[in-house]
Amino acid sequence: MSHPDYRLTLRPLETPRGVSSLVGPHGVGASPGDKKSKNKSLRGKKKSIFETYMSKEDVSEGLKRGTLIQGILRINPKKFHEAFIPSPDGDRDIFIDGVVARNRALNGDLVVVKLFPEEQWKVIKPDSNDKETEGAYESYLPEELCGSLLPQQSLKGYNDSPDVIIEAQFDDSDSEDGHGNTQNILVDGVKKLSVCLHEKGIFKVSISETVVVFIPKGQKSYTVGKEDAGAPVTKDENTSMAQDTRTLSEKSLQRSAKVVYILEKKHSRAATGFLKLLADKNSELFRKYALFSPSDHRVPRIYVPLKDCPQDFVTRPKDYANTLFICRIVDWKEDSNFALGQLAKSLGQAGEIEPETEGILTEYGVDFSDFSSEVLECLPQGLPWTIPPEEFNKRRDLRKDCIFTIDPSTARDLDDALSCKPLTDGNFEVGVHIADVSYFVPEGSDLDKVAAERATSVYLVQKVIPMLPRLLCEELCSLNPMTDKLTFSVIWTLTPKGKILDEWFGRTIIRSCTKLSYEHAQSMIESPTKKIPEKELPPISPEHTSEEVHRAVLNLHGIAKELRKQRFVDGALRLDQLKLAFTLDHETGLPQGCHIYEYRDSNKLVEEFMLLANMAVAHKIHRAFPERALLRRHPPPQTKMLNDLVEFCDQMGLSMDFSSAGALNKSLTETFGDDKYSLARKEVLTNMCSRPMQMALYFCSGMLQDQAQFRHYALNVPLYTHFTSPIRRFADVLVHRLLAATLGYREVPNVEPDALQKQADHCNDRRMASKRVQELSTSLFFSVLVKESGPLESEAMVLGVLNQAFDVLVLRYGVQKRVYCNALPLRSHHFQRVGKKPELTLLWEPEAMEQEPVRQVITIFSLVEVVLQAEDAALKYSAILKRPGTEGLLGLQDEEECDHDQQED
Repeated sequence: MSHPDYRLTLRPLETPRGVSSLVGPHGVGASPGDKKSKNKSLRGKKKSIFETYMSKEDVSEGLKRGTLIQGILRINPKKFHEAFIPSPDGDRDIFIDGVVARNRALNGDLVVVKLFPEEQWKVIKPDSNDKETEGAYESYLPEELCGSLLPQQSLKGYNDSPDVIIEAQFDDSDSEDGHGNTQNILVDGVKKLSVCLHEKGIFKVSISETVVVFIPKGQKSYTVGKEDAGAPVTKDENTSMAQDTRTLSEKSLQRSAKVVYILEKKHSRAATGFLKLLADKNSELFRKYALFSPSDHRVPRIYVPLKDCPQDFVTRPKDYANTLFICRIVDWKEDSNFALGQLAKSLGQAGEIEPETEGILTEYGVDFSDFSSEVLECLPQGLPWTIPPEEFNKRRDLRKDCIFTIDPSTARDLDDALSCKPLTDGNFEVGVHIADVSYFVPEGSDLDKVAAERATSVYLVQKVIPMLPRLLCEELCSLNPMTDKLTFSVIWTLTPKGKILDEWFGRTIIRSCTKLSYEHAQSMIESPTKKIPEKELPPISPEHTSEEVHRAVLNLHGIAKELRKQRFVDGALRLDQLKLAFTLDHETGLPQGCHIYEYRDSNKLVEEFMLLANMAVAHKIHRAFPERALLRRHPPPQTKMLNDLVEFCDQMGLSMDFSSAGALNKSLTETFGDDKYSLARKEVLTNMCSRPMQMALYFCSGMLQDQAQFRHYALNVPLYTHFTSPIRRFADVLVHRLLAATLGYREVPNVEPDALQKQADHCNDRRMASKRVQELSTSLFFSVLVKESGPLESEAMVLGVLNQAFDVLVLRYGVQKRVYCNALPLRSHHFQRVGKKPELTLLWEPEAMEQEPVRQVITIFSLVEVVLQAEDAALKYSAILKRPGTEGLLGLQDEEECDHDQQED
């Protein structure tokens, strides 16, 4: 589908001095129909609400002197009045309190802030455990740290089964790896979720701005606020410990600041939401504007001209109450609480997958329009395309070698292939062969420009938004079996233990002999001596046998195990997180069920060799071009957050070593026992460990003076880059060009370090947006599943305790959700800290008059049972705790297990 009118430009926007078209928070100040607001608007010159931005010159001078600080703005998704930027020294984040201090900047913008005097800094109460204050992250776990899920292709053309299992797309697969194709396999014993409604349990009905929870067995109903409402309703005034009267220590203060300039408006300035009439029908504004209310509370409400709205909107506003629109902010004056915007288009009904998906893509600036005719003209026109004869003279011909791909069964963009040839001395010649995308993307062409602008393919649950036209992704570049393909190869001579004896880089031509799925490779690994029946394998070219492929897979697996073992001995870190896959109905596209994936040996095999190739290429291009190599660094965790975590673990009796990536990995591996909940406890701690982690970033080597900053913390290596996925990442295309220049295939790219750094920054921005879009796509499908199939019951483990709520990891589905005390039939609840350990005591109303109230203590690692249930048509769902002792509840673990002392495996 083409959307040329609604494509968002990704160019950095210049910020004018003074008034800027920037965005601020939702629901700020008086509504336009408000009397105060109306009178103010008629008083001639209005009083400014926001400060005028500083001049570019003053900002530049302030940054040089250190009186100003720059950083990416993060607005708390649950408390839009709270925002943060990272501290340059890795200490506690800098706090920006309120909409006025944020000065019309929006989430993700690169802002400049000025610190307030110390007496205005935020006091952090010792009794508060609201971690939102500290983090406000949407998702901050770098993909190099976690197991990865496979980019899938669109389902178009797949009709061999009514149910299609699709992985939740978290791009990257590059986990620590740079490999785009690491499909996780379904965990044994996890049942498919069938579409059915429970006859018993708790049901919730949405009524206007409140929610009524109906409790079975004749219990009375309780009215509670919405999830993101302000102060929660509580029946216990004493919900937190009295503040210690001792003098506030230095670490109880958090530096606070205000935004004085926006260096770069990274937010798209687009939002999805709903149209409403203004409240005051007699106001002058009512005749000109409607009010746009964004779904994302971090975006301000927006005045949109009535001429942009549907013709009958004013007379029939209720007809559009559930219609999702896209609006773009075009201005935001200093004297207005509300931005001015332009209605871009109507998406369709809220709660439906395609309109919601289009809204997500638009908000995050993903270009999903069709490729233009100018771009398509850059592709080979005479089809079928064949390799020109002169390329055979320039490349090493590997077409007779036993080379194959290992990918998900539904993958269509096959970036990489592997080979493993036994040598007479007992060693192996191992090759990683990557699609030579740069051959088809001429530098400076329209195709190059659009690929650079998109920077990455975006993988949604149900489809992919490709970086390159499908002819390249799925045919010309994809390493499809039994076809001659242009590749860039790294070939090593390796010992069986994985020691590198020799290394070769070069352009090659391959002919893959088969397309293995991860399941095929896994069955080969699990049956080392048994011949796999031909009918269980994909077609293999006649020049090679299934036995030859089987032997190659086993040899690769053996070497990969050694490489992996050595990596972790050398100090690498992995933070695996649970990931979802969905079973989709082939006709409707709706999710029928979901599964948690397991990362298996076949995934690890591919990952190890992709890592090896990426590291080898990083060293090669950096030696050749020390000033203009495109590399990837991963900074160490944020100091303050890490120190807080160390203190917390000590209080919890967890013997964790955070001194290095390797020490942390060893702690995570050895801390937990082997009972049925050990993985859940590890997942909870992994989640905590992910919070201080920073994002991995592309950068130009000439722009960082200190080579110690080049390091990759999670991999614990000095140099790393991305080379192995050029079909779906533009950074890899740039690296291919550098490698080609290193080997004398082409001229050195004519790009200065600062220009390469700008390209690196853009790739970083688009990867972050892509990652967030993929997470939102997964959340969307899970919300639809809850709506269609709920209420859903599951065991859950507590991963965070707040004053009046707690966060749980829902074990059956791998999702995290907050449980609010005011949504439960409690007589009271009480928060306290035992040392650093937060504890929430719930006193449940008895089910019958003669019974005593049930007391339940919630601490981190507590095991509880929750019910997930839909809230309304807008695809919100909430988690309700099941009453202890009711049918199906396993109850809390005993105190000893809750304290969770270290257990050796």
